[in-house]
Amino acid sequence: MAFKNISLAFARSLSSLQPLFRLNWELPHANLRVVVDGLAGALVIGVVAATPVAAQDKPSSVGLGIFTFTSGPAAAYGMPGKNAADLMIDEINAKGGIGGVPVTATFVDEAQGAQGVIAEYRRLAGDAKNQVMVAALSSATCLALAPIAEQLEVPTVGWNCDTHQLLMDGKSKYVFRPNGNTVPEFIAYAIYLLDRKPDVKTVAIINPDYAFGHDAAKIFTAALKALKPDIEIVAELYPKLGSPNYQTEISRLTTARPDVVFSNLWGADLENFVRQATPRGLFTSSQVVLALGETVLQRVPLPDGVIVGVLGDGWWMSPDAKANPQTVKFAEAYKSRFGEYPVFPSIKMANALIYVKAAYEAAMQKNGGKWPTRAELAAAMKGSKVATLTGITQTRADNDGLVDQIVGVTVKTSAQPFPVIGDMVRYKGDSLMPQAGQDPLAWISTLKPEFAKSLPKPGSYKIGER
Repeated sequence: MAFKNISLAFARSLSSLQPLFRLNWELPHANLRVVVDGLAGALVIGVVAATPVAAQDKPSSVGLGIFTFTSGPAAAYGMPGKNAADLMIDEINAKGGIGGVPVTATFVDEAQGAQGVIAEYRRLAGDAKNQVMVAALSSATCLALAPIAEQLEVPTVGWNCDTHQLLMDGKSKYVFRPNGNTVPEFIAYAIYLLDRKPDVKTVAIINPDYAFGHDAAKIFTAALKALKPDIEIVAELYPKLGSPNYQTEISRLTTARPDVVFSNLWGADLENFVRQATPRGLFTSSQVVLALGETVLQRVPLPDGVIVGVLGDGWWMSPDAKANPQTVKFAEAYKSRFGEYPVFPSIKMANALIYVKAAYEAAMQKNGGKWPTRAELAAAMKGSKVATLTGITQTRADNDGLVDQIVGVTVKTSAQPFPVIGDMVRYKGDSLMPQAGQDPLAWISTLKPEFAKSLPKPGSYKIGER
């Protein structure tokens, strides 16, 4: 009966469009095709929207659209996310799937650019079995997809995108970020740096030339200035994303001889920078802070004492992670399957899928065991608190996540052939976040040195201590 009603509505819609087609018959062929395609798309959306009851029927599989970089320089960061998704989905399915339904994934390569990514998102969203999108790695991708997620009412989980701009208006109903954002991430580095080097006077910054790089520089600088007003920023360098050569920037940094060099380069850019900067002596002449440095520990040699972190709590060797049998099993399975241990993008992806699974389970528990609609899944994510591989992620009223921040320094250990993170601190997620609706930079400017003194110190993060 439902299908019959939809068919009648569809037929009536086509009938009502006949005058429109007659009026536009003189349009050039290309323009006419745009009109027809647009109308067809509208009708498809209408049909999907008109069948909410169908979403209650248990599907043959749980479809997820997963967006990451699988090609290009950013794949050095994006493929660990994909690998983790493959492994986590296999583990979920081995335990019966979600509500007895197996999980499948369609991966979308963000390297194709915004237009292609948006088209893929719309295509996947048009299939009712794809109830949730896990998107995305790039902040730019997340910002492009967020309004579409709201328009199509598709729960969309940002597994990595960090920009604090994503949820600032507090109005999102369908976009969620169960990870941290650039505000707590880069305040954490400023506090850790000043704890280790309270006499620092000069800082240079080398970040990628797009929103993530510029936002990080603003936040890190604002935090330093608030906590130690006499600090001087002696250089700000913004090489193009995907640059293969950093010799010019390294020359400027070695000439300036700052006390500290801060960078949030990532992926192949970070690997290239480290390889080129090491023989030039940058790591001995300045204290280097590599915000995403954990991702290259297994790939390029780093000396002791480089400040690194994981943009959240996703360190597979943290005390909390090592105390969690599920995390230990995941790390070993990842190493066996992919030849290296998971890096923090891997952990972020795995935690995001745990978050999605928890939303399904909470929604079904609330609605009496029925298969949830997209709206019910979004409602389950709102204000949720989920145990992950590495800690707890809590979703605020503005859909942003409260996640702890782990920072430390590189140290050598006999247990691993590569440097690990030592002298760790774990800052509570809510301690470095402004209230929902507050302007982040304005809030940072109000911080005082006493604020940092109230937080845990380097080396304090041990099992049972935070």
